[in-house]
Amino acid sequence: MPLPAQHQRPRWWTELMLIAVVYAAYSAGRLLARGDVSTAVDHGLAILRVEKALLVNAEHPLNRLFTETPAIGIPADFAYATLHYLVTPAILVWLFRRRPAHYRAARTWLMVSTLLGLAGFTLMPTCPPRLLDAAHGFVDTMAQYSAYGWWGGEASAPRGLGGMTNQYAAMPSLHVGWALWCGVMLWRHGRTPLMKALGVAYPLLTTVVVMGTANHYFLDAVAGAAVMGVGALLGPYAMRLADRVTGRFAHHATPAVPPVVGGGCETSAGERIPGQRTSSEGADDSTQAAAR
Repeated sequence: MPLPAQHQRPRWWTELMLIAVVYAAYSAGRLLARGDVSTAVDHGLAILRVEKALLVNAEHPLNRLFTETPAIGIPADFAYATLHYLVTPAILVWLFRRRPAHYRAARTWLMVSTLLGLAGFTLMPTCPPRLLDAAHGFVDTMAQYSAYGWWGGEASAPRGLGGMTNQYAAMPSLHVGWALWCGVMLWRHGRTPLMKALGVAYPLLTTVVVMGTANHYFLDAVAGAAVMGVGALLGPYAMRLADRVTGRFAHHATPAVPPVVGGGCETSAGERIPGQRTSSEGADDSTQAAAR
């Protein structure tokens, strides 16, 4: 009897295809969800006003620090441009190989949260701090230090490919959201103090980096964490729905095979079980055999 879907070990090739499809859909949706630039700027300024009113606009001092100190700003730009492409897949592979019992739930959580983030980009296009007018006091460190890396003045996109990304997809910050997911996985499933410490440090470092490079507001980071929280709540429902769909598909795809009664033996008239007769029939057969 096949195991239920939730107890089967995932196949690496199906997982790779699933992740590739979801990421391609996310990337295409993020690119297509370009809103009006003036609307995105208005949203960015509104966020900045709210942060100033709440005294949580940490972007300005961090951005000044990164701008004035290349020893901090350049590594931060490298971190912004690379870590989410490296650490997140590495954690997925680690869970798949070393913690298979927890992999499916973790993967579903990540995917659901990513799709929620895409909805946020669509509903609220937001201009990042680095693209605001210079009068607001932000410096684009990716552009300032572009000579040290492969990126240009268009966020973390490779030089010359800025047109293939949506620079107004700042709210929520999935850099922070994905980093938080990685941190939770390291804290929950890591078995050494070092892994647990990395689980705490990585999302905190990412939050500082996205603000210091002027790619996100503090509230973008908060929204990224909130999206991951909602994704964690919706993940179990998404898995149950996937199991239900998979179960129905498997039921319709597998033809019903009638049970074989008697293992291929044929019954004769009066036999209850193949090869077995009633006592009276057995006595009649014995008498006929003796007469012959």
